[in-house]
Amino acid sequence: MSAAILIIDDESAIREALSGILEDEGFQPLAAASAEDGLALLAQRDVHLILLDIWLPGMDGVEALKRIRQEHSDIPVIMISGHGSIETAVQTTRIGAFDFIEKPLSYDKVVLAVNQGLRVARLERENRLLREAAPAGAAIIGDSPAVRHLRRQIERVAPTDASVLIQGSHGTGKELAAQAIHRQSARAASPMVEINCAAIPEELIESELFGHEKGAFTGADKAKKGKFDQSDSSTIFLDEIGDMSLKSQAKVLRVLQERKFERVGGSRTVDVNVRIIAATNKNLEEEIKIGSFRADLFYRLNVIPLRLPDLKERLEDIPLLAAEFLHQFKSRGLGEKRLDDSALAQLMRHDWPGNIRELRNMIERLVIMTPGQLITAEDVSLFLNPSAVRFVPRPCGNGSIHLGMKEARRQFEYEYLCTKLDECGGNVSKTAEKIGLERSHLHKKLKALGIKAEE
Repeated sequence: MSAAILIIDDESAIREALSGILEDEGFQPLAAASAEDGLALLAQRDVHLILLDIWLPGMDGVEALKRIRQEHSDIPVIMISGHGSIETAVQTTRIGAFDFIEKPLSYDKVVLAVNQGLRVARLERENRLLREAAPAGAAIIGDSPAVRHLRRQIERVAPTDASVLIQGSHGTGKELAAQAIHRQSARAASPMVEINCAAIPEELIESELFGHEKGAFTGADKAKKGKFDQSDSSTIFLDEIGDMSLKSQAKVLRVLQERKFERVGGSRTVDVNVRIIAATNKNLEEEIKIGSFRADLFYRLNVIPLRLPDLKERLEDIPLLAAEFLHQFKSRGLGEKRLDDSALAQLMRHDWPGNIRELRNMIERLVIMTPGQLITAEDVSLFLNPSAVRFVPRPCGNGSIHLGMKEARRQFEYEYLCTKLDECGGNVSKTAEKIGLERSHLHKKLKALGIKAEE
């Protein structure tokens, strides 16, 4: 859809000329002869940008700009005037005008200003949507004693510049803890720079961390700044530092000790002011004993040690975590679901070796695969340990079975599909064709029922 541009100018010739320019460029022009008419039009139509004359009968352009900024702050406004001055331009810019152009209007200048205004507005809108869509999981969720203790530790260490070593199993939220420390620090105005030391090949990790000079190695056709350069005056988060090579550890140690380093292939010393937060799922003291981690680096990093508890140590936080994940998946368009008390109780009886990451994946699976809006203990049991689920009829005293409708349907589907698969030699495609079901849908159904078929 073409962008709607509102022209507010009391000269009909200017309105017609601007409308022609905008139409030629593929925009949708709207016109008003006064500020009052323009504001009324704004209340009725979606407008992407405004061209506003300063000298207007009745309410002038400056006053109209103030109203627009109060009521429609996301719409860029370009001021136009035949009596422009530096003072007027400065005044309108301070109020919130995006740009200021003078009459007689230049075609090229009008088009350039409009395109730039729309581009900036689009970027601001996208940034706002990204911020709104960012999961609240960026905060540490929970109210267990272990989480309250962790929050208190973060509050104490965050305002300092001390190095922090976060230790915890996979999926416990080490990155969230690092983000919380940075957000509450004096360096929060600049973004925290993150690098996963385990995800980068050993031969590239030094270049990623410290940058390189042109010609430092094959393919280095230009100089490049590294993560430590980018995090100057901010925080760098070294995730999975236990997987870093000894050579890179030596360079990180120098940054901690001297606040300086050299780029790969260079000899010039680069000074840097950076706070280091590191994280690992390994026992670094054991790594020191076997010679894969430097003891001196460990002691430098371990100024403030933080240990993140496993989920099995804070099972009482599962209802809060589950509610947050359900909200996130709803905002992603996966539908509104809720867990009943029996489902929550079932989740709280699990050990969760994959910790919070495993719980999140499980909630997503339940949201996608559960047909109704209410997720029950039966649904959780089905997906939490599908291989252990078997639908065995429970006979009553008179030989009949007493299953609920939902369980009876599942049992029938289980037995029916097992029989049909056996008839087709375990071939899913043939079975799908025979029973009149799409192959992909049959795969989902088999997975949901815990049936493993060999094709």
